[in-house]
Amino acid sequence: MTRPGLLQWSLLLALGMIWGASFLGVEKALQSIGPISIAAYRITLAAILLTSISYAMGIGLPKNRRIWFFAIGMGLFSNAIPFTLLSWAQQYVTSGYAGITMAVVPLLVLPLSHFLIPGMRLTPKKAAGFGVGFIGVVVLIGPGRILQSGGGDIENIARIACIIASMCYAVGSVLTRLAPQGEAIAFSAAALIAGSIISLPVALIAEGVPAAVTLPALLGQLYLGIFPTALATIMLVYIVKTAGPPFLSLVNYQVPIWAVVIGMVVLDETLPGSFIWALGLILAGLAISQIGPRKTR
Repeated sequence: MTRPGLLQWSLLLALGMIWGASFLGVEKALQSIGPISIAAYRITLAAILLTSISYAMGIGLPKNRRIWFFAIGMGLFSNAIPFTLLSWAQQYVTSGYAGITMAVVPLLVLPLSHFLIPGMRLTPKKAAGFGVGFIGVVVLIGPGRILQSGGGDIENIARIACIIASMCYAVGSVLTRLAPQGEAIAFSAAALIAGSIISLPVALIAEGVPAAVTLPALLGQLYLGIFPTALATIMLVYIVKTAGPPFLSLVNYQVPIWAVVIGMVVLDETLPGSFIWALGLILAGLAISQIGPRKTR
């Protein structure tokens, strides 16, 4: 693992913008496609694209069974589960809310890295940051009425679903770091194949094939499959392998900002005061955990 350089930082910035816009893509796709199908179709499209590119480059798919074990884990925790949860949740919460929950990911990566990745210890400073950020999470999903809507109890469940999706992303990033070394595009394709095998049958059984798809929904679905799934998977695998999960998790500083800005400008979503408090607490926790000199390895 190398110290993050210009390439890693540039990819991190691009990844934040791509993921931030994914919540708008989901909102558009939900116009005529079911939430489980949105997740399954974006994973399947991305799997086809990356597998084709990998074979065209003469790389193909991983041949190591151990790599496939981690690829299945990534397909499950970085794709199938969180994509489905977020797509379902966005029926009841705004894209801005779904975006802000992504700021939780770095807080969850800290304790996971402490126990699973050598050399990435949970120091008292990082533990304090985790605590502050956790308070922000409580504000985010608690009785503070983060967003004004008539969703009732199911809206609260949707909020929790967004947090669970963040937990899955954290687990997925750590699994990616622990996977054996190999070609990033081959590993990414394998993970997406695993994710599609898991999610597509469930979508077809639960929701069937959409009867009619509007143009905005189709464009939203295509964006989700090509950019925040196919392209982003290659980018995140490379970042995790070269700079580590904690560095990748810094992308979640950006994702809430892009999601909120795009939601306000394009979807005319509102930004309640409690949302700002939650975001402030989470980012403060992240800042506390990052303050101080960083050790080079």
